[in-house]
Amino acid sequence: MKLLALLLTPLGLLLRRKRAGSAHSIRNAPELATSTSLELTSPSFAPGGTIPLRHATMDLGPNISPALAWSDPPAGTTRMLLVLEDTDVPIARPARHMVAFFGPEPAHIGEGDLTADNPRFTYLPVHRGRTGYQGPRPLPGHGVHHYTFHLYALDTEPAGTGLDDLLPRLAGHVLASGHLEGTLRG
Repeated sequence: MKLLALLLTPLGLLLRRKRAGSAHSIRNAPELATSTSLELTSPSFAPGGTIPLRHATMDLGPNISPALAWSDPPAGTTRMLLVLEDTDVPIARPARHMVAFFGPEPAHIGEGDLTADNPRFTYLPVHRGRTGYQGPRPLPGHGVHHYTFHLYALDTEPAGTGLDDLLPRLAGHVLASGHLEGTLRG
């Protein structure tokens, strides 16, 4: 066991029952509601399956973003919004690991493409101002965490300083959505 995991495991065990939960997930945000679905898949893990450690961060893996693919977005789509969220963190709200905007073509992202310096993507800062892909890293000893990739097809060019700031401006502009969940044990 690595030193960081060794030091944090007692805290994870103590907080094992504390979870943000899905009630505050962006999946439930009324501003992002739509009745049209996108199929979102990854060759790296099955829906509901374990996310390989190569896609994890910190002391677990090299933080390489997984490949993602989706069905064709509806006509009128000008931007895509991709959010990676952990609903099992032991705080009041789910943690966002990444918020990215990009054009609708092509309908896939290659493995390792979600880097801060890739010009295809525009990122909004997440925890501690980080941009780019920040992979899963559950608190050691905390148990299984659910990580969801949320993908939204938009008919607008969004602008904002953070996702919470941006949400009200997205109301009525979401054409379709897709979600892919994977797990990782802390």
